[in-house]
Amino acid sequence: MDTEFEKRLGKKISGSTINYSQISPQKRCTVMSPVTSPRMLKKQLTPVNSPQKEKYGDRFIPSRAGNNWQTSFSLIQEKTTTTKRVGRDGAEGAKDMSLSMYSCLLKNEVLGTQIEDFKETSDERRAFAPITEDKNLFSFRPKRPSVINEYSSPYSLSPVSSKSQKLLKSPRKASRKISKIPFKVLDAPELQDDFYLNLVDWSSQNVLSVGLGACVYLWSACTSQVTRLCDLTTDNDTVTSVSWAERGNLVAVGTHRGYVQIWDVTANKKLNVLEGHSARVGALAWNGDMLSSGSRDRLILQRDIRTPSLAPERRLAGHRQEVCGLKWSPDNQYLASGGNDNKLFVWNLSSTSPMQTYTDHLAAVKAIAWSPHHHGLLASGGGTADRCIRFWNTLTGQAMQSVDTGSQVCNLAWSKHASELVSTHGYSQNQILVWKYPSLVQVAKLTGHSFRVLYLAMSPDGEAIVTGAGDETLRFWNVFSKARSQKECKSALNLFTSIR
Repeated sequence: MDTEFEKRLGKKISGSTINYSQISPQKRCTVMSPVTSPRMLKKQLTPVNSPQKEKYGDRFIPSRAGNNWQTSFSLIQEKTTTTKRVGRDGAEGAKDMSLSMYSCLLKNEVLGTQIEDFKETSDERRAFAPITEDKNLFSFRPKRPSVINEYSSPYSLSPVSSKSQKLLKSPRKASRKISKIPFKVLDAPELQDDFYLNLVDWSSQNVLSVGLGACVYLWSACTSQVTRLCDLTTDNDTVTSVSWAERGNLVAVGTHRGYVQIWDVTANKKLNVLEGHSARVGALAWNGDMLSSGSRDRLILQRDIRTPSLAPERRLAGHRQEVCGLKWSPDNQYLASGGNDNKLFVWNLSSTSPMQTYTDHLAAVKAIAWSPHHHGLLASGGGTADRCIRFWNTLTGQAMQSVDTGSQVCNLAWSKHASELVSTHGYSQNQILVWKYPSLVQVAKLTGHSFRVLYLAMSPDGEAIVTGAGDETLRFWNVFSKARSQKECKSALNLFTSIR
C-alpha cells in the first residue's frame, strides 16, 4: 500500500495519531475495523447527554396477507339499534335479520371468521368477538396459513368460500309475523256487553258456540255453517254462559234464572237441566264428566252430569260476591275461581274450603289462566281499578310477578306451543296484547274492537283466537304458531325414544 495513502487514512482519536506503517498487516484489521465501523464512529463522536434519534434507511411496505383485521375491526364503535318491544315482528324484524346475515357473510369473506350457522344472537356475538392475538394493525410478516381464509377449490363455481356457502344454506330463525288485522269478522247481534258473563267458547271439534240473547248458535270453522242449538225465549230466560266439554260433543249452557242445561250437539238434543243456583250462572268449567258452575248467588257447585240426581253435589262457599271466573288446572286437580269481591281462590278435590286465597287484586277477578308449560303457575287479571296481570306459584302459595297493563283485564289465555299468553282488555283501550313469559315483553298489540273485549276463546290447534265485544262482532286473529313449539326434551330415562 502507498505510504502517502496510509498517512491520509490516519485518524486522530483521543489526541493520538496511529501510524499504520508501523503495524503489521495482521493487526491492521483489528485496529481499522472499530475505527471504520459506522456504529463505533457514531458511539465515539456522539456526546453523552445529547438525545439519540432513530433513523430508518428506507420505507418498508408491510405484508397485508394475513393481518389480524378482527382486532382492529372490533375496536370500531358501531351504532347499536335498540329493539322495539312491540311490532318488531314485521318489516323491521326482517330487515334486521337480512342485515345480520349480510354482516356475517362479509365477516366470512373479509375477516375469515368462518361462520357456518346463522343465529341472530350467538353468531353475531361470535362475529364481533375480538381475537386478542396481536395489538398491531399491520404485521411485517405473513401469519400462519390457519389464520388466513381457507383454500377454495379452483373448480368451484361459487364466488364465496365453502363456509359462506354453508352459512347461506343454514336455516334461519323465522321472523315473527302477527297480523294486525283479523282474518275473519263475524256479526254477533245481541252479544251482551256484560263483564261478568262468558258467552264464547271453542270446542276441540273446531266448532264455536256463542250465546246471543236467548239463543245459542254454533259456527263450524271447517264449513262456516251456522246452526241454532237452543232458544230460551219460551222459558223467558237468556243465555249467560257457554262451555264445551273436553271431547267436544257436549256443551253446557248457563242461564239468567240459574239453570245449567246440558246439550248433545251431535243429536241436537237437551240431555239434562241442572238446578241449584238461585241467580244467574256466569261461569262454567268442565273436569271430565264433572261440571263446575259459578253464580251470582256466590256459590260454586260441582256436579256429575251422568248421575246428577244420585251423586251429591259439592258446594264451595268462599266468595262474598258474584263468581265470574272458573278454570281447572291442566292436571284437573285444582280449580281456580275469581269473584267480584276481588279475591282469587284455589280449591282441591278433597276439601270444600279454599286451599289458597290471594287478595292482591283491587278489582273483580274474571281473567284466569293456568300455564300448560309451568306446573302450578296461575295467571289472573283484575278489573278497571286494578288493571294488573299477576302470576302466582300455587305450589308454594307465593306471588311471583305483576305487570300493569293500563286497562281493565277481561280475559287471559296461554299459548299451547310457547311460553306466551294473550290478554284482552276493556276500559279504556279495548285492545288485545300478546306477552312473553317470564320477561313480560309485549309481542304484539291488536286493536279493532270499539267496545270492551269481554270474550276470548282459542282454536283447538292453538294458533288462532276469537274475541267478542259489545260492538256485536267476533274477530278472529292469528297470534300463535306451531313452529314456535318447544323442542321435546330427550331423556335417557324415556323408554319410548329407542327400540330395544
